Amino acid sequence: MGGKKKLNLKQMERMQGKKDEQDKDKKKKEKDGAPKEKKPSAVISPDPRSEKTLNELKKMHVLTPYSVATRFNIRISAAKDFLEQLQDNGAIQLVSGSHNITIYKVD
Repeated sequence: MGGKKKLNLKQMERMQGKKDEQDKDKKKKEKDGAPKEKKPSAVISPDPRSEKTLNELKKMHVLTPYSVATRFNIRISAAKDFLEQLQDNGAIQLVSGSHNITIYKVD
């Protein structure tokens, strides 16, 4: 029953003023923020035998494909392959895994 109460003139003016201010703020933010360039992720994974990459991995507490992909700036699919190579080499161990995510730890 009923419905929304009709606003009086003073209330409508206030709401219109707030709306105008918000629109101005949005336009300023759009002009000020220059579009950032995204760097494409590399497809080639780092060398699993190099000491430099192993030292980087030892600093990380948990190894997931996402964490490795962000650390080395590679694609997640390449990170998955990289982690599987490291597991085959014996450098890391599988802690838990499912069809969604795999978690590794450094030996």
